[in-house]
Amino acid sequence: MSLTAGASAQAAPAPASPKGSLVIIGGALRADNAAVWERIVKLAGGEGARIAVFASASASPEKAAKFNMGLLDHYGADAFFIPVAVKLAGTDYLAAADDSKLAAQVRSAGGAYFAGGDQGRITRALIRPDGSNSLVLEALWDMYRKGGVIAGSSAGAAIMSSTMFDEPKTVLATLKQGVAEGQEIAPGLGFIGDDVFIDQHLLVRGRFARMLPAMLKKGYKLGLGIDENTAMVVGPTREVEVIGYKGALLIDLGSASTEPGAFNLSNAKVSYLDSGDRFNIASGAFTPSADKADGKLDPARPYYREPLFNADILGNTTVVDLMGKLIDSDQPEAIGLTLGSPRSVQPDLGFEFRFSRDRDSVGYLSAASETYSVYNVRLDIRPIQIRLPLYQYKQERGRVAQNGRD
Repeated sequence: MSLTAGASAQAAPAPASPKGSLVIIGGALRADNAAVWERIVKLAGGEGARIAVFASASASPEKAAKFNMGLLDHYGADAFFIPVAVKLAGTDYLAAADDSKLAAQVRSAGGAYFAGGDQGRITRALIRPDGSNSLVLEALWDMYRKGGVIAGSSAGAAIMSSTMFDEPKTVLATLKQGVAEGQEIAPGLGFIGDDVFIDQHLLVRGRFARMLPAMLKKGYKLGLGIDENTAMVVGPTREVEVIGYKGALLIDLGSASTEPGAFNLSNAKVSYLDSGDRFNIASGAFTPSADKADGKLDPARPYYREPLFNADILGNTTVVDLMGKLIDSDQPEAIGLTLGSPRSVQPDLGFEFRFSRDRDSVGYLSAASETYSVYNVRLDIRPIQIRLPLYQYKQERGRVAQNGRD
């Protein structure tokens, strides 16, 4: 199966590259995460920067806006509410999105911040029913092109790519059944461009795996998934810097292939960018954080020396833990599985994730925190048949034991 260029967003960028920045947050951003909040304010202009707050995704827009405005103001901004939200009582969100005065406020701001919730509410509020951009959305683009910052957490991160998850199934069900337009996936706002797919809450919820069917469906070669309480800062040169608590996964399908049948994938490349690491989308270059610069791992001196296996590859941070051990191991590969409940859809279908090192694989270890950065590990996925019920042998053994006592 050949991979094509990413799908165009309904709100495609102008030919000139934006001069602004994006701060893409994986959700669950803590109030005390100064690294992220301060960066948003700095990119918006520093002390006193005017930042437009969009709570369009929230079920309680006024409450969410007030909370996030308070945090931005605490870190030095002068935040204000843009009342364009599907769930904002007593308002016509379509009329508000085409209010020239609100558009002017957004256009003159130093930045915008999108709170979390349901990303479908954001696109519904800002894109007209005929698919064209509202005045407020055009103002957001103008502000971004001229050098402003657009930040978003959770749902506010999902809208950053031209395709976003809308009403997805569980991660495993997505692997089994794929994605469909207008159901699991829908158009986003596309601020990062047409060529990168974005997902959020990534490591905590094992969502890296659901990115793969979506990327294949839409022809994306690059995907970036960001974890909770962590952000990716994307500058005008397309340099990505990870800041905050954890990190991000980069998925590269440039040389990957897949075959008909149950979900499978060969020769994908996966990288883990830890906090402080950088990746340039345009050049493909990785730069480890300062505390890892002298910590490049020597394959001849591995730390781990036992087979690497995990029975729940979709568990909280499991994929990163397994990749870290692989890059510092004498083992050529690491294997992870994902299996469903006997009552789930297609209960006899599971998947094997096989991670392996090749000549492009490289790892770094922090001298300060003993955390890894892992670049260019190969990933192959194949479907596996599960013999059900899994508990049959145990039951039969129990009956034999009981008969012996009788």
